[in-house]
Amino acid sequence: MPTPFDLPGHPGPGPSRNLFVRFQRRFEQRFNRLRERYGLLLEQAIAHRSTFVTVSLILAVASLSLFFFLGRDYFPEIRSGVIQMHMRAPLGTRIEVSGRIATLVSNSVEELLAGEVENIVSNCGLPVGAHNLAFIPTPTIGSQDCDLTILLKDEKSPVWDYRRILRKGLAERYPGTEFTFQPSDLTAKILNFGAPAPIDVQIKGPDMHPNYEFARKLAGKLRQIPGATDVVIQQTMRTPTLMVEANRTFGLSVNRTQKEMASNLLMTTAGSQQIDQVYWLDPKTGMSYLINVYTPQAQVNSVNSLKTIPVESSSEASDNHDVQLLGNLADLSAEGTPGVITHANIMPLFDIYVGTEGRDLGGVLAEVETVTKSMEHELPRSAAVEIHGQASLMHDAYFELIFGLLAAIVLVYLLIVVNFQSWLDPFIIITALPGALAGIAWALFLTHTRLSEPALTGAIMTMGTATANSILVVSYARERLEEHGEALRAAMEAGTTRFRPVLMTASAMIFGMVPMATGYSQNAPLGRAVIGGLLVATVFTLFFVPCVYAIFYDRRSVHAKEHL
Repeated sequence: MPTPFDLPGHPGPGPSRNLFVRFQRRFEQRFNRLRERYGLLLEQAIAHRSTFVTVSLILAVASLSLFFFLGRDYFPEIRSGVIQMHMRAPLGTRIEVSGRIATLVSNSVEELLAGEVENIVSNCGLPVGAHNLAFIPTPTIGSQDCDLTILLKDEKSPVWDYRRILRKGLAERYPGTEFTFQPSDLTAKILNFGAPAPIDVQIKGPDMHPNYEFARKLAGKLRQIPGATDVVIQQTMRTPTLMVEANRTFGLSVNRTQKEMASNLLMTTAGSQQIDQVYWLDPKTGMSYLINVYTPQAQVNSVNSLKTIPVESSSEASDNHDVQLLGNLADLSAEGTPGVITHANIMPLFDIYVGTEGRDLGGVLAEVETVTKSMEHELPRSAAVEIHGQASLMHDAYFELIFGLLAAIVLVYLLIVVNFQSWLDPFIIITALPGALAGIAWALFLTHTRLSEPALTGAIMTMGTATANSILVVSYARERLEEHGEALRAAMEAGTTRFRPVLMTASAMIFGMVPMATGYSQNAPLGRAVIGGLLVATVFTLFFVPCVYAIFYDRRSVHAKEHL
């Protein structure tokens, strides 16, 4: 509308020396030109409103098919400055040998990631106590296991590229040694419940050996799935172990019990602290020291050395003081035994951990479920297979968020019905939402961003802002229609008049989300979804909604005139 200064007889304001005033005047001039161009485009769209609405709706609905090509993640992986790697040497490797291998692996990591490594911290062997094994899922179950924490110089490094380099390079340099990677960021650890992988296939049942053989077959099938990495069975059944079976009959005849045989064996191999802890108190300092007496390792270097361990009787009433050798009282044999036994509801289980790399978690999970079902005929009768981990929680989270999105649309519609006292106007208002969903799909597709929980949260936020902008247009069109009764004119006036507030609301939201969308946080999909959704939703609000309003109310006015 013309200002008083543009009317005849009212000269415009003179030039100002204030920089801000001149900027404002130029901005207003260009913005008015933009609004005039928008008015011309809106006039053409309303003139061909049926065609415009049909084509726009088809494009919006067709764009929704992009969601099937995005892939699904629970939370996206972010750039990090830490890589958590686990190394498992051949079973039975001594702790000092594992430490030397870990040192060589650390040097190889620095060579493969030239100039990117700040420091490497390695921790080999079992913890001192059993608390970690009992309450925290950890791949460390023996002396052959080592955890390596790789600290990178750049805190925003593409760790997925570095993992790919390490997998290939370390496998070539250290055959027979397994290398797996665990999540290093806190969010992934929490979502995995501390497990080293997002997918945990559990085989439960009382028969351990048949279940383990089935787990090996299933793990071999899972390794063939594209995108599945670090497929490993947590529990081992072939840890090299020396079994000592006492001859109880012969032992009792020479007054030797199994307890005495075990005590002398532990004394030789592990020291006196395992069977009888003795402390020496220093009278000068008042400090006590644990005394440990054991046979030097150089003298216990073969099975024959164990057979020559003397076994004495601890019975004071015994008259037989002859020293018996362990080889005479027991049989020693090498066997493979479980490295660790895990229980769930008192039932033994085997964990097959499956990681993902270069593919979405939802796609890998779907194939894991398919492969698992295809092998159910080979499952032992007493066993059962369950899939746990982060992937199993993703289904529930997606269902709840999608249900919340649909519920939000319905509740917003019903709320507007109450406020407008009409069923038609709220329907016209929510017709901008298909455009918002189409914009979200295109934004995620063009930025190669997978669908995730933050992206769905951004979709819910977009619905609210898009609905608020549509309310501005429809409410003003309703006022103008009541004043002069022309639907087409009311739609034109609503679009041109609400052009500025709609752009201001959408622009504020879009520019506010730019730092989040371009960052490396796990909320980046949220910002991208909001930006893409509002860009298309704003176009729908300014063009599609006025055209829909014109269609419905123009037909209503025509029908009203025909009945007069």
